[in-house]
Amino acid sequence: MALERLDKIIASCTAYSRREVKILVKRGAVLVDGAAARFSDMKIDPQTSAITVNGTRIAYQKFIYVMLNKPAGVVSSTEEKGMTTVLDLVDDEIRRRGVFPAGRLDRDTTGFVLLTDDGAFAHDILSPSNHVTKTYILTAAHKLTDAQAAEMTWGFPMDGELLLPSALRLVKDDLQPVYEIKIRQGKYHQIKRMFAHFDNQVLALRRVAIGGLSLDPDLQAGAYRELTPEEKNSITVENNSESR
Repeated sequence: MALERLDKIIASCTAYSRREVKILVKRGAVLVDGAAARFSDMKIDPQTSAITVNGTRIAYQKFIYVMLNKPAGVVSSTEEKGMTTVLDLVDDEIRRRGVFPAGRLDRDTTGFVLLTDDGAFAHDILSPSNHVTKTYILTAAHKLTDAQAAEMTWGFPMDGELLLPSALRLVKDDLQPVYEIKIRQGKYHQIKRMFAHFDNQVLALRRVAIGGLSLDPDLQAGAYRELTPEEKNSITVENNSESR
């Protein structure tokens, strides 16, 4: 693994700023492999070196992956003047790592938002070529015809191109029917625009899964938790029969 600065490592894992780490190093409060650190900018391998601050061992994570249940009215961005963002819902320690939402949800769309500081992983799950589906549950103003449902899933035109095939399933046949839809792209207001093409309106939209990982049903609106390594890996596990 590449070497990293000591102050950067500690700041990413604790509430200390880099300036505070520099002071702690001068006081001899930072140990690396049992020896007092001489400089705050010294480079070490955090995976193999034992770091302690004031006698407490630092648990280093190179990247962090957070599942957030986004409520309506919250913006999927790192900063938006005058609005509550997904980063406003997590604690300072997570924000300091520089996390960002891997894929956006509309302001009024709820459900699974993945926050991470791993840019390569975010690219992998957002790229249509990697076939990572995003699963949504929606309530529509009225039921699609069979022909409309077929067009919705195969070769749907948008912005001068044909979208990748999606999967659509009627979950509840009611006056305002409920559908499950799986898509592999994320164009602006894509699902709402697909339904609007048939003079239909999406009344409620919720993302319930990214790839092979479903939103934790125990997470209340606005709540979040870190993913386990197994959960993180399951995101990129795709069932070809589902993603079509």
